[in-house]
Amino acid sequence: MIEGLHPYSENRESGLKWLGAVPCHWQINRLKTIFREVDERSTTGKESLLSLRMNSGLVDHHLMGGRPILPTALINYKRVYPRQIVMNRMRASMGLFGIPKKIGLVSPDYAVLSPLREIVLGYYLQLFKSPVLGRVFRMESRGLGTGESGFLRLYFDAFGVLGVPLPPPDEQAAVVRFLEHVNRKIDKFIRAKRRELVLITEMLVKVTEEAMQRPDGEIMRLSTASELIVRPIDRRSRETYTRIGLYNRGRGIFHKPSAQGSELGDSDFFWIRRGDLVISGQFAWEGAVALAREKDDECVASHRYPILRGREQIVSSEVLLAILRTKFGGMLLNLHSRGAAGRNRPLNIKSFLKEKIRIPPVPAQARIIDLLDQEHAVAQSVAQSVKLVEEFRTRLTADVVTGKLDVRAFAERLPIAEADQLDADEEETDEDEPEEMEP
Repeated sequence: MIEGLHPYSENRESGLKWLGAVPCHWQINRLKTIFREVDERSTTGKESLLSLRMNSGLVDHHLMGGRPILPTALINYKRVYPRQIVMNRMRASMGLFGIPKKIGLVSPDYAVLSPLREIVLGYYLQLFKSPVLGRVFRMESRGLGTGESGFLRLYFDAFGVLGVPLPPPDEQAAVVRFLEHVNRKIDKFIRAKRRELVLITEMLVKVTEEAMQRPDGEIMRLSTASELIVRPIDRRSRETYTRIGLYNRGRGIFHKPSAQGSELGDSDFFWIRRGDLVISGQFAWEGAVALAREKDDECVASHRYPILRGREQIVSSEVLLAILRTKFGGMLLNLHSRGAAGRNRPLNIKSFLKEKIRIPPVPAQARIIDLLDQEHAVAQSVAQSVKLVEEFRTRLTADVVTGKLDVRAFAERLPIAEADQLDADEEETDEDEPEEMEP
């Protein structure tokens, strides 16, 4: 993918600690000489509302599942245009920048940057998203609080005085062209790896659905097949606890930053044990259900996460999870989730447990458990592969946008139209689903 890439032959010190040496012909300019902040407000609110996402950039709010918003509520939102860069001031250090593809509206709290000179916006988008500059953005952010939970913002007065590289425009274009090529190859690899997981998941669902239709299965209420687990923690103010959350679409459990007991707020918390079936009380209807694994032992979940375990001699927690991931299980979770607060629809666990399901016979349960174990192993392998290739992408991008690698000759050999093409077997998918977090 990067055969033949070399450092530039002649370099000089940039004078910027975070940047180090740059090619001799690159300039160093303050951002306020490259961009100006603009603030044009909507008077009607009828333009499209755009959401800024980490991987997808600026996309239509309604296409990402956002609740409808009346135009009157969008009056005074900031108007944006394609030849601009939008910055989420609170998450600039995490690389939350985007380029509008059309005229639209963004939050009044975002910063809108318009170029003052002829530049390639894609180059600066990649530069702003690089972790090395993100650390500088973090140090220059101001506001209340500290850490990820603090309300820190990067304002233009601090942003504008930062020095950044200014390569010649044709070289900026070469960098963007090269990175588009690399990202297409990496994205194709990631899609292929994730397809492996999709195939085994499809097999698991099919086998589970067939097992549930067997006449030798037993029909019973969920409250009979499982028990609602309650293990309250004895909260201690100075003890550290690791809270869990759930991804949607059955993608498992993630761990939130550890917190001391005094920082857990007013929620009640309960211990998680390996083999627990954890359900999101707000997003179960989106498939936010998961089985606790060894890594989740001794973590805690708030009262917003009902915990179930299959009863011995009837059904295992693994099989219950597989049932809830079928279309029938999804229908039950959706049926008992009510609410009008956008995606946040609380699950009525009491009415849910009154539902009847067909419990597969023991031999069929064994097959389901085996497939679940296989799926988990594949998921771990895919996650590791994706992690490594994403780390490679991040390092390579940082080296290219900061002038550590010369991509000009490589970019010249690339087909001009490549960036606008998708292979026939590739699908445009959005893997940037938001993580389910406590409200």
